[in-house]
Amino acid sequence: MTDKRWKIRPAIENPELVEEFCRSLSVQPLTAKLLIQRGHLDTDSASSFLTPNIKELHDPFLLLGMDKAVTRLAAAVTSEVGAGVDSKERIALYGDYDVDGTTSVWLMTLFFNELGVNPLCHIPDRVTEGYGLNTGAIKELAGKCATIIITADCGSTNHKEVAYAKELGVDVIITDHHELPGGAPGGALATINPKQRGCAFPFKGLCGVGVAFNLVIALRARLREAGFFESRNEPNLMQYLDLVAVGTVADMVPLVEENRLLVSLGLKVLARGNRPGLKALMESAGIKPSAVDSRDIGFKIGPRINAAGRVASATIAYRLLITGDIEEAEQLAARLESENASRRELEAVILAEAIEMVESEGKKERAIVLYSEKWHPGVIGIVASRLVERYNRPVVMIAVGNGIGKGSVRSIKSVDVVAALGVCSALLIRFGGHRAAAGLTVDVENIGAFKAAFTEHFNATLTDDDLIGELELDAAVELGDIDLGFAAEVERLAPFGMANREPLLCLKGVSIDRTEVLKSRHLRLFLSQNGEERKAIGFNMAEKLPLSGTGYSVAFSTGVNEWRGVKSADIKVKGLKRS
Repeated sequence: MTDKRWKIRPAIENPELVEEFCRSLSVQPLTAKLLIQRGHLDTDSASSFLTPNIKELHDPFLLLGMDKAVTRLAAAVTSEVGAGVDSKERIALYGDYDVDGTTSVWLMTLFFNELGVNPLCHIPDRVTEGYGLNTGAIKELAGKCATIIITADCGSTNHKEVAYAKELGVDVIITDHHELPGGAPGGALATINPKQRGCAFPFKGLCGVGVAFNLVIALRARLREAGFFESRNEPNLMQYLDLVAVGTVADMVPLVEENRLLVSLGLKVLARGNRPGLKALMESAGIKPSAVDSRDIGFKIGPRINAAGRVASATIAYRLLITGDIEEAEQLAARLESENASRRELEAVILAEAIEMVESEGKKERAIVLYSEKWHPGVIGIVASRLVERYNRPVVMIAVGNGIGKGSVRSIKSVDVVAALGVCSALLIRFGGHRAAAGLTVDVENIGAFKAAFTEHFNATLTDDDLIGELELDAAVELGDIDLGFAAEVERLAPFGMANREPLLCLKGVSIDRTEVLKSRHLRLFLSQNGEERKAIGFNMAEKLPLSGTGYSVAFSTGVNEWRGVKSADIKVKGLKRS
């Protein structure tokens, strides 16, 4: 009944530490074991995890290039604010078109506005300009008197473009988090990227908006030292954490350490609904602001912001995020809702075509490379992720147009696709990204050779066993263990996401007494074990019918469900099999 291999993590054999956590943290033994499994081996670490504190952020000046960047920016801010409209200094922000880039530009725009600076902003068009810096946009910004360009979520691989900006007399400050296969661009005034060689910042998993947030922390500190705020209000940076949370979750970076702290605090800011754009967006997505969580960002807020950059223009999302007018926010949110619907329609069509192509080719290769002139480049990344879920192997989707292929790459667990693209680099115009997700540009004449090289690499390095999906379970439990108290403690482990996934538990030897179909797709299951009875929900599991009898194993997650004022422990089924 499942095509995934179930793997239950080893039991925690440390009764003394479990007992200590139960006593000092006031948690149940199972919660204590979940904390230990997540690497918390003392009460201080576990307590910090359960109660994140902004004071635990790392020193932003540990980021290589930060001191040089803020020294230059502090001088520019002081010059622009002090000299007024006649100042020769002008700061420009250049962001990527996805959620991470858009929220980064938004955050820095708001911060500079509070300082009395009105920066230029440029978010490139995905189709006509592509990812990263381009010389046309640099020339345009220089023509508008920009003397500094700060990149947001891009720039680490734009060596030629940065050199061009320098020729025009424009200083480039790169804020980014992508891999730097060729090292930082030498022409940049400063590169702030935790992944660059020699960077002492302890946490390497920041996304673009996380780097941007560290930049404004450091710049505020430098301006404070210079006495800049003696005659004006100092920005409260806590108010920007909702933007940091949205960009961080949407970019699917690891939700551990600094990222988890920022998202935990940012969700509280987001829940206040103080920002007209985000409030309107949540309302259009059916999200109650006071109950917003990381899943809402990942599956509702993020896709709607991304839809603008995928099928229209990311400036729509930027205008929504920057507006202070409620009526305009509602209009723009409605437009994003429409763009998101268009994105889903395109996605469905392309996914069907891609599946047909894979099935017609057979599934002998251990990687999938597909390309078409009919595909929209803004949607293929989502479809590639769907294919990874379906076939559990690395996937490359390439949209072809004007002799160039623009591709999105998605990977399976433990496979570094950037390294694999490096093996094929001679066939590519450029590439970049993360271990699990990347992008590429390729000449149409080289697509066939690239497909052969890419699949050959994985045919040689992956085994058939690597291609079997895995459902990793945290612990085997009894039905009676799942009460409201434990469900509430599980929610304290949130926000969930990459590297801090929602706990998955396993019931063994459960009986399914009866089932009900909900909305033609979902299942309500009535479970029993050792005299205990519980209701469970299996979303999109109606196809599993018929289900009844004894001897079932159930993989599930739990949390607190509230219906008409009554709270209960949820059991959300993630997998079923007959023991």
